[in-house]
Amino acid sequence: MEIAGLVLMVCGACFFLAGSVGMLRFPDVYTRLHALTKADNLGFGLVVAGLSLRAPGLNEVFKLVLTWGFVLVASTVSCHLVAREALRQGVKPQQPGGDDGGV
Repeated sequence: MEIAGLVLMVCGACFFLAGSVGMLRFPDVYTRLHALTKADNLGFGLVVAGLSLRAPGLNEVFKLVLTWGFVLVASTVSCHLVAREALRQGVKPQQPGGDDGGV
């Protein structure tokens, strides 16, 4: 259980790192938000799973899962608000293939 918990937490940290790299490398606010929220939510879920395996009791596991649920809701709402404000300010998503709008 200790090793499985550690492996899950390391995998979660890798997803956090991937989301952070995506935020720095992607071209517009929408793809950056997507990379950050998806990778961070999965990364935090893996960290919670790893910590749950190492938790001393069900009360601690419940608190971890509840925290993860709150983070999922907060992340979704904040991502939506940032994307809506960017759209309201006229920030257009970058089209694949450049300015020609092709797919």
